[in-house]
Amino acid sequence: MIDVSVIIVNYNVKDLLLNCVDSILSSSGDLKLEIIVVDNNSFDGSAEQLKLKFKDTPAVKVIESRVNLGFAKANNLGAKSAKGKYLLILNPDTIVQEDTIEKTIKFYEDNQKAGAVSCK
Repeated sequence: MIDVSVIIVNYNVKDLLLNCVDSILSSSGDLKLEIIVVDNNSFDGSAEQLKLKFKDTPAVKVIESRVNLGFAKANNLGAKSAKGKYLLILNPDTIVQEDTIEKTIKFYEDNQKAGAVSCK
């Protein structure tokens, strides 16, 4: 079972995206994650570079849109294919610190009346 599905919408920020995905993978700890990147028709080679760099990492999935869907529709597209117990929506300029995801899940599980959780 996948614990967390991380959804990232990308549009022409290849270097930031690659750093973001690296930080997620480095901080996953004991969690089973999937990282779903929805590329909004970037022209900077983001999707190609992502697929090349993480070709041996099955947790990283790329959905390439032929048009720029916008932020909300692209996140919905990623969410449709998500298999995790939890959804985490990140911007591609995010760097995830070592235990952030685990602490966020623990907070949610300890406060289940919350409908959504955000962190700084």
